[in-house]
Amino acid sequence: MTAFDTGDDIIPRAGVIGWPVDHSRSPKLHGFWLQQHGLTGRYDRLPVPPENLAAFMAALPREPGFRGVNVTIPHKVAVLPYLAQIDPVARRIGAVNTIVVQPDGSLFGSNTDAFGFFESLRAAAGENENMAGWQVAAAPAVVLGAGGAARAIIVALLDAGVSELRLVNRSFDKAESLAAEFGPAITALDWEERAAALGGAGLLVNTTSLGMTGQPALDLPLDDLPRAALVSDIVYTPLETDLLARARARGNPAVDGLGMLLHQGRPGFQAWFGVAPAVTPQLRAAVLA
Repeated sequence: MTAFDTGDDIIPRAGVIGWPVDHSRSPKLHGFWLQQHGLTGRYDRLPVPPENLAAFMAALPREPGFRGVNVTIPHKVAVLPYLAQIDPVARRIGAVNTIVVQPDGSLFGSNTDAFGFFESLRAAAGENENMAGWQVAAAPAVVLGAGGAARAIIVALLDAGVSELRLVNRSFDKAESLAAEFGPAITALDWEERAAALGGAGLLVNTTSLGMTGQPALDLPLDDLPRAALVSDIVYTPLETDLLARARARGNPAVDGLGMLLHQGRPGFQAWFGVAPAVTPQLRAAVLA
């Protein structure tokens, strides 16, 4: 058996590679869109252990019907050497989450996490009457964490015009390294400064695993956070984290992590299946079911 053994019929296909990959909600996401648009196609979980990644990437362009794949942990960086082209955003982030098989069989890699994050904020601003006139670049942003997700969100915020970004991480060295890499708009702060960093902010984003099911809680007093500031948590298990619940209770608009997941899938689906899909309440319900 190989990761590609998904049936004998030659139809347009895509999937998600990772190790493990059983937890991925991407098949629900893309399956909903395929059904919604009446398209013939498949999207599958493709478990690929690290030792098999090279063989998988070599075989991908030769597999009948395969248009490309999403990439999740632990392969987002490891796939880079196998790609003929990488888009500029993915190069800045340093990781790829979407691969498209080009007509000539070469592989093109992109990273849609920055797009997905910003689109989730934009959608929330459009749907929440309390956010009328809210602009992401109007006030400083605070980002908690300095891992791969933080890199994508930093790129999204800098590209959106944020001129002051306060980066707070449990390992100060990692925050300092990212600040040096991404430029003077970013100030690295020690974890002990996380509460004070919220003063005057217009956006707070948690990219850490703190608050996720099975992980320690995020200990962050919100007293200094302006009540007009948007609070975003990229965690979606649980959907309503303690951070989001506390933010909503004090009147802050809040955005859960599911929107980022849903919106990041749009560019890949369009590239693989030829239709530009939309994120709707019905899609959210289907993915959460």
